[in-house]
Amino acid sequence: MFQIRRLSMALAGVLLCGCCVGLLQKAQLGVDPFTAFVTGIANLFSSTYSVFYVILTGLLLLIVAILRKHYIGIATVINLFLTGVAADAMRNAMDAIVPHPDLRIRVVIMLVAIVFTCLAAALYFTADLGVSAYDAVALIAAYKYKLLPFKYCRMISDSICVLVGFACNVTLGVGTIITALFMGPLTQWFRVKLAEPLLKGKAETTM
Repeated sequence: MFQIRRLSMALAGVLLCGCCVGLLQKAQLGVDPFTAFVTGIANLFSSTYSVFYVILTGLLLLIVAILRKHYIGIATVINLFLTGVAADAMRNAMDAIVPHPDLRIRVVIMLVAIVFTCLAAALYFTADLGVSAYDAVALIAAYKYKLLPFKYCRMISDSICVLVGFACNVTLGVGTIITALFMGPLTQWFRVKLAEPLLKGKAETTM
């Protein structure tokens, strides 16, 4: 029963994350840091995002498998296959509901997406059934090597991605900067205040 509940948290987190990607796409106020990084590297080699997403994610998965394969699990697979589906579904729904949002609505959509992206990450991190290759980087730095608390490791990895994207002529937006600076701390807050107590409470009910 406990494993089913952990799987439910992971699934909810991945689907919510995908929906938030769709919201950010609708807001058009900046991509997330990893997307900026991949797009920048693709620009550097005059290639496409889809090609280098596969290449870079594959390289990161290889590194994660060597350093801490614990972070590769069923949620990694769920993330790989369902995030895009959820993002497309949310984007299509928003296109139908708000075809031409003004700037104020786009800002609200962006802020909602950023907050719920952090909640989503906290849910599937805490479920501990695997994470995306990029998410694993900050987790390994924080919990395996204990370089810095997670929120700072995430801020550093996001900032590096943003800088690489900027250096490679990727157009950044306010959403990119906000995500780079605040996703780590806000995700950590959701883990401590919501996700971990939720998992612990459910664990206790099965004892």
